[in-house]
Amino acid sequence: MSFAKPQVMPTIDQLTEQLDRVAAVEPGPFPVISLYLDLRANERGRAQFEPFLKKELTERVNTYPSNGPERDSLEADANRIREHVGTVDASVNGLAVFACHGADLFETVQLAAPLDGHRLFVSDRAHLYPLAKLVDEYPRYLALVTDTHSARIFVFAINELEKTEQIEGEKPKHHKKGGWSQARYQRHTENIHLQHAKEVVDAVARIVREEGIDKIIVAADEVVMPLLREQFPKEVSDRIVDVLKLDVHADERAVLEATIEALRRKDAETDRERVEELIGAYRANGLACTGREATRRALEMGQVDELLITATPDALAPGKGAPTKGATEESGLSAGENAADDLVIQARNTSAKIRFIQDRSLLEPVGGVGAFLRFKL
Repeated sequence: MSFAKPQVMPTIDQLTEQLDRVAAVEPGPFPVISLYLDLRANERGRAQFEPFLKKELTERVNTYPSNGPERDSLEADANRIREHVGTVDASVNGLAVFACHGADLFETVQLAAPLDGHRLFVSDRAHLYPLAKLVDEYPRYLALVTDTHSARIFVFAINELEKTEQIEGEKPKHHKKGGWSQARYQRHTENIHLQHAKEVVDAVARIVREEGIDKIIVAADEVVMPLLREQFPKEVSDRIVDVLKLDVHADERAVLEATIEALRRKDAETDRERVEELIGAYRANGLACTGREATRRALEMGQVDELLITATPDALAPGKGAPTKGATEESGLSAGENAADDLVIQARNTSAKIRFIQDRSLLEPVGGVGAFLRFKL
């Protein structure tokens, strides 16, 4: 058995801590830069973000009066961002930066998960919605790939391998004799397979327990899978999202791509079920609320246990009253993105779970957002 923990990108726990730190920064007099860069190389192997960064940073800084404290803060941020981008490793696919010199804020997030293009925002607070959505789209989970004598266990998060463990069991020796000898050999082989399955199950259960894993994808052959099912304890079997067919020797990237796709298929099914539960609870006057205004009030009062929000921010129905502060052309945010930020930041600050619903039509009847509540007032 071997165990490894590569440290290339931040773990999901470290990323969560960064999200919480940035969410906790109160809006102030100084502008906050939120920068998202797609660092993947083009077909010629060259990065494509430099022209965007040079143009957008300069233009945004120039919208502020010269010799003012806001302009000074932005220029310091722009210089620091340029310096930092030059130090990022070539293996990084995406980069998020949140900076406000005047508020002593500079958080950088290196990502193995890809970002959908480059975007720059300047507002009175950080634009966290895209990063929070990425965490939801690339969750932390365990993948088991095994046959009757070898197993590989992976813990993936944010499109990156966090940990891996390998188990090599005994291989039965080839046997040609028939009769009683053949029967003994068959029993011996079955015992070896069963012992291997038990060892694999023990390892999976331990990792699930120690790492707090709540999603598992299994890829196993037709011989070992029934043995695994018999041995899995309930706390493991309840977490199995899907069972796939994969070559036990498939490389890490192939395992990651196949299992992420399986997670997304399952998420599409459970998204519908979860939204139906939300609307049903709301109709029954239970522990649920729907709509932007009711959800915002519930978040402000610490009532929300789980926020369900559309993965398409512009699908959020307009709230009452004046537009949220910072929803201007200069910020780079649409009104929907600004409203989504408001909800996501409040959820992070009150330890509410956040679930992004990919199919915008599911939450459209309730304005694009709703929440399960911890209590009613």
